[in-house]
Amino acid sequence: MEDKANGSVDTKSPVENGQLPDPANWGVADVVNYFKATGFEEQATAFQDQEIDGKSLLLMTRNDVLTGLSIKLGPALKIYEYHVKPLQTQHLKTNAS
Repeated sequence: MEDKANGSVDTKSPVENGQLPDPANWGVADVVNYFKATGFEEQATAFQDQEIDGKSLLLMTRNDVLTGLSIKLGPALKIYEYHVKPLQTQHLKTNAS
C-alpha cells in the first residue's frame, strides 16, 4: 500500500504480498474503499455513515458488525468472518513481533 498525499492509504488491493494489509492507519475513506474493493459496495456505505476508520475497525466485535452497522445479516457475517476478524488477527500478529 502506498500513502497518498491526503494521508489516506491506497487500498485497491485487499491482499499485499500474500498478507492482509494493516488497517491501523486507515481513514474512513480507506475502510470504505477496502470493502468496496472486496465486493461489498452496498455495505461499504455503512462504514462511512458510522465513521469507522482503521482503528475503529480493529476494535469492532462480531456483535458490532452484525447489529451496529444496520446491514443485512448475510453480508454482515461475511464481512466479519472474512474481513474484519482476519484484519484484526493480522494486525495483532504484525504488532506482536
